[in-house]
Amino acid sequence: MTQPAIFTEGLSKTYGTLRAVDRVNLEVAPGSVFGLLGPNGAGKTTLIKLLTALVPPTEGRAVVAGHDVLREPYAVKAEIGWVAAEVILDDELTAWENLWLQAKLHRLSGWEPRARELLGYFGLADRARSRVSEFSTGMRKKLEIALALLHQPRVIFMDEPTIGLDPGTRRMLWDLIRGIHREFGVTVLLTSHYIEEADALCDQLAIIDHGRIVATGTPAELRSRVSSDLIEVETRDPVDPETLRSLPGVIRVEGTGQSLSLRVTRSEEVLPALLPALGPQKVRRIHVERPSLETVFLDLTGHRIDGDEGGKVDFRKFYATIRRSRQ
Repeated sequence: MTQPAIFTEGLSKTYGTLRAVDRVNLEVAPGSVFGLLGPNGAGKTTLIKLLTALVPPTEGRAVVAGHDVLREPYAVKAEIGWVAAEVILDDELTAWENLWLQAKLHRLSGWEPRARELLGYFGLADRARSRVSEFSTGMRKKLEIALALLHQPRVIFMDEPTIGLDPGTRRMLWDLIRGIHREFGVTVLLTSHYIEEADALCDQLAIIDHGRIVATGTPAELRSRVSSDLIEVETRDPVDPETLRSLPGVIRVEGTGQSLSLRVTRSEEVLPALLPALGPQKVRRIHVERPSLETVFLDLTGHRIDGDEGGKVDFRKFYATIRRSRQ
């Protein structure tokens, strides 16, 4: 049986009376992209701090890359990489010098061929001797990931890596994330509060809210938990809602007059009966919304995902502990 890349059992973290992470059970398959999806204050960053051995758990246990985070914190840090939302590069150094610094941090020998391979993979080979201050945002993100991969980690943590990026750069980063776990055999754990990001990137997802995991599964499996579609109808003349409630497949009808919302079992089964009931000449607009991760989150938690999560992991502390482990 293949050992999980990340495994937690009853993992909890309490700060005074605040239970930031509450009895979390996770199992992340090796070589996958696993997403933690939740809003501001949900506990995503605290969970990352626990998994990267930056803070000890109050209860429970976690195993990352085969090492217990409480008993073997330095072994965990040697097996993981980190990509933060904030910039971790030295702008005054060249791309190659940044890689050299990372190699020194991890006490790597013979790292140069790996560095050249990574620069080539990310399309930065011709900019190896250029200062990072001259790089675009996309190039900087590529170099950050190259640094995280230099010591050949088994797991990479990415905490809100696309915050503040323009749509084009965000899409570019999505493509990179899709590729690196396949190309380099690395497991990616990604935190995000962007619904579309989690849906596009993740093989498996855990929805976290108030420190608790409320659901796990593939994006398709999670969407299937909401078993109804929404049909929004605008008409030219007022419509009596009672004429629609009796249609087969209609669960409920909300609204009055010329604007109605219908919750239905399957839109493709209801629409053929709905149009004649309304009268095609009366219909101004029909919009069909199938279950999404947004509707799943709303259904499970009672609120929408909104806002950025503060309290990012202190990457300087993270790398300082690696440095101490190498001494």
